[in-house]
Amino acid sequence: MIVLGVESSCDETGLALYDTQRGLLSHALYSQVAMHEQYGGVVPELASRDHIRRAIPLLEETLAKAGITLPEIDAIAYTQGPGLAGALLVGSSVACSLGLAINKPVLGIHHLEGHLLSPLLASEPPEFPFIALLVSGGHTQLMRVDGVGQYTMLGETLDDAAGEAFDKSAKLLGLGYPGGPAISRLAEFGDPLAYKLPRPMLHSKDFNFSFSGLKTAVLTVVKNHEEKVIANICEQDKANIARGFVDAIVDVLTAKCVAALKHTGLKRLVIAGGVGANTQLRASLNAAAAKKRFKVYYPELEFCTDNGAMIAFAGAMRLQINPDAAKHDYSFNVRPRWPLDEIREI
Repeated sequence: MIVLGVESSCDETGLALYDTQRGLLSHALYSQVAMHEQYGGVVPELASRDHIRRAIPLLEETLAKAGITLPEIDAIAYTQGPGLAGALLVGSSVACSLGLAINKPVLGIHHLEGHLLSPLLASEPPEFPFIALLVSGGHTQLMRVDGVGQYTMLGETLDDAAGEAFDKSAKLLGLGYPGGPAISRLAEFGDPLAYKLPRPMLHSKDFNFSFSGLKTAVLTVVKNHEEKVIANICEQDKANIARGFVDAIVDVLTAKCVAALKHTGLKRLVIAGGVGANTQLRASLNAAAAKKRFKVYYPELEFCTDNGAMIAFAGAMRLQINPDAAKHDYSFNVRPRWPLDEIREI
């Protein structure tokens, strides 16, 4: 079975082809970061228009790389939500139009399920069951995963997600957009003892997160500099603040993951989502894994951010279990807000 995946939930247009026998055949991705950078964040209308421009050329590129034609595709999976409504509509309309044109079934996929299953694309994929930490721009969730469609929420953020805290704190330090990777790189040059920032909910005895207070702590530090008539924070001090911020988030994420593993008795931890590419987080989790004797799995770096491969793969996994999951009904609706726990078990 060959499945075409279409991803357009935010500011990346991704298409991919996955074969249930041969694995990932090809994928193509276009990021809109350069376009949104001048605005300091994603502009939804611009994002939607750019998806329209990129989708068909990326489809042609994906087909050419795999050396197959459209009629050889068996099904089309697309991101139905959550995400930006306009952006989701572009990917959904492209997928359903293609399905109608070649008379092949289509299947809407939950964006976070794509992230959740993306580590299974690695050369050494984890086996079910496992604990998953999903850390993306708008989500921070811990869950138990017993199989495709079998997700039990253990905890989630009560306010800002880790990715949002990264971007907002980076903006406070004048690092621009996207802030997450920038503040992480700057933190490598910081003094870990210069600023001891709060670790929200570190000892809450549950698996929930809260990062708005940490963002506020960064704001307070920056304002203190301004009140002291320091016109510009020196680069070293910026690095020190960045280090304090990153260490705080990493400590909380690591502690919660270890607690969830202990609570469930599982020995496999999967990290998914854009923040999963963070080098400090990976180092901390690897150290904890060596000490606590569990194994941690990450998606390939190219599949940490939004991409079509994870959507094609998630679609293929669902269709292998239930071939009737895809439909020849080409009407569509998108779900900009769609809790992961609303996905029905197959």
